[in-house]
Amino acid sequence: MVNDLRRALEAATALHALLAAAHVPHAFYGGFMVSLLANAPQCDEIFCIVEGGPTHPFRRVRQACTTSHEVIIRASPWTNRLHAVYTKLIPPIDIEILPAGEQGPRRLDATTVMDIGGIPVLTISELLRAKIKAWVIRRSEHDANDIVYTLSHYWNQIDINRIPEQDMPDFVARYPAAGPAWTELKRKYRMR
Repeated sequence: MVNDLRRALEAATALHALLAAAHVPHAFYGGFMVSLLANAPQCDEIFCIVEGGPTHPFRRVRQACTTSHEVIIRASPWTNRLHAVYTKLIPPIDIEILPAGEQGPRRLDATTVMDIGGIPVLTISELLRAKIKAWVIRRSEHDANDIVYTLSHYWNQIDINRIPEQDMPDFVARYPAAGPAWTELKRKYRMR
């Protein structure tokens, strides 16, 4: 579903406030983050990665949102997914909750999370890593476009050690627009 970026940002801000108040480590990513980086008016997906700690990440999100009337929790038992739904806007904004390590890093700390406009998001390297892993599984054109954009515009900020190298030759073969940035990134790290 395509969302206006401002509306998605409002929803992310509301969920972030609840999770931060409950001291739950989290970071947003997906098309939402790429839209923030590109200053694009729309985004089509928004995910929130949540670290587990002593209890399952889903339980931590449910507990953090119990008192909210604006963010309600919807479980999808058939797919083992949890969604935070921001209901203040019509139509509501759906944010899929993902356990840390499933997509994205296992630990959410200063090395894997950065701040954009007061919202915690994955670092550029972690975004690229998560998008590449998602593309390998889904082969989604949307994921590919996000990878090409991120790699082309932010290659100099990427830690190549966080990128699954075995998947990049296949990606670059399918999407030659990513080739020059990938070559420059490898050159930066003196790799062939």
